[in-house]
Amino acid sequence: MGERPLSLLKAPPLEDEDGLGALTLGGWLQELCQQFADREALVFHEDGARTSWTYAELWERANEVARSLHALGIGKGERVGVLMTNRPEFISTVFGTALAGGVACTFSTFSTEAELEYLLELSGCTFMLLERRVLKKDFSGVLTGIEPLLANCQPGQIESAKLPFLRHVVAVGGGDAKAIEEWDAFLRHGDNVAQTLVDARAATVTPADPGALFFSSGTTAKPKGIINSHRGMALQLWRYRKFVRTEADCRAWSANGFFWSGSFVQGLGSAMTPGGALVLQKTFDPGEALELMDREQATMAIAWPHQWPQLVAAPNWADVDLSALKYVDPKFPIGEHPTATFSWQEPSATYGATETFTVSTTFPSGTPEDEIAGSSGKPQPGGFVKIIDPLSGETVPLGERGEIAVKGPTLMLGYVGIPLSDTLDDEGYFRSGDGGYVDAEGRLFWEGRLNDIIKTGGANVSPLEIDETIRKCPGVKLCQTVGIPHDTLGELVVTAVVTHSGETLTEESVRAFTKQTLASYKVPRRVLFFTEDELELTGSNKLKTSDIKERAIKRLELEPA
Repeated sequence: MGERPLSLLKAPPLEDEDGLGALTLGGWLQELCQQFADREALVFHEDGARTSWTYAELWERANEVARSLHALGIGKGERVGVLMTNRPEFISTVFGTALAGGVACTFSTFSTEAELEYLLELSGCTFMLLERRVLKKDFSGVLTGIEPLLANCQPGQIESAKLPFLRHVVAVGGGDAKAIEEWDAFLRHGDNVAQTLVDARAATVTPADPGALFFSSGTTAKPKGIINSHRGMALQLWRYRKFVRTEADCRAWSANGFFWSGSFVQGLGSAMTPGGALVLQKTFDPGEALELMDREQATMAIAWPHQWPQLVAAPNWADVDLSALKYVDPKFPIGEHPTATFSWQEPSATYGATETFTVSTTFPSGTPEDEIAGSSGKPQPGGFVKIIDPLSGETVPLGERGEIAVKGPTLMLGYVGIPLSDTLDDEGYFRSGDGGYVDAEGRLFWEGRLNDIIKTGGANVSPLEIDETIRKCPGVKLCQTVGIPHDTLGELVVTAVVTHSGETLTEESVRAFTKQTLASYKVPRRVLFFTEDELELTGSNKLKTSDIKERAIKRLELEPA
């Protein structure tokens, strides 16, 4: 008998991929704006006013930002912080920065003052372009709290020992601090800059250059700064249309912050690559979201799992017309709406990370379920996947479980402040920390974070599988399953649950629900209920595992013996 084949997947070469265009951010946008010049690119509602930009107007707005950055002396590769919700200026700033030769750094608007201070210090931004007010936060005041000298120095004259690279701060909505310049005043800096100078800058940008700096969500540790290349970002923007099978009729509603890489590429790639439009919402409000979908005839809705039930529970649920929706999977709760008639398939057979600018493996929308077979898809062109032994780093035989490692044309350029040799293995693969296996059909099966696997009573349990089940339980808004140390079982399977407002669930009702589909050893031994205020969430509404474990242990210790 010969040796067993190894767990190694190799996709077709990148040069054989069709449907691609320019592989820089500026090049991607320019091709779209030339092809779809008169079509609506985005629409945005704020304070009773409707803003709409065509692709031609978007191109002008992005170049307007680029001209102003040029006038203020941005150098190639300098970083521009972008702290905004999903609004037109976010789009024009990210692409204007790219056209000027800079690197956009997207900051989460969920950031606390301490978190934002950390991100500013880590990124070393020269410019900071922000939205002043987001819900109850005034980021003008937050920045002044981080660096008090902003209150008195003039715009463009910041000299901070704490933030030594920061020179210029601009805010949509202005700010009380003298150093923070209002948005329109910032744009006027570029009035006398010739467009040919910006064009010359954009022409120097190559696919290999840094395109943007995104941050991990910080679920288990402080966020990492992840530097993505123009090529990696542009590839995924071109590809996403193929993943989701959208056409020019795509009008994609999204309130999920584009400062997350997944939200960015899913929104822009799905809607703009085929010449459709973005229906922007600053922050998620379910009633307002439904009204926007109705009013703007949205054909696509992009939401996180916890948001679908909130849409159904909104007071105006029965009053809106959602018949225009097309690119929504009917298995989501929104499919229950009486006007809904869609039959599209969400391409959920996907695996990726910010380190690979989202998708590494996938099956596109429309793939038969028997071909997907519960997997996370196949590698994209130019990509490689291998499964390794977490301790030795050796590739394991086909079908065996281990750690997922990936490489390919969308792989990050590196983490800020961490040598690349500390991140990649000797063959150039990124070790993901995720567990899984591959099969003989070339499919990857992702099973969750390796350090999250629960070992209970001699069995390995995936919290991912349990949480996917419990999220379907009526009344559950958020959940997270963890393993708690136990004297006889090794680890006790415990699920933390946050219910929707007004819902009443019991530990036994949740356990009974899971028993319908899960093996007995996977059913949580304990279900603990918390309010959102009690738990620490990341900006993407993920519960922090370390926080859950600590609170669960304390809760259980307080129970009578």
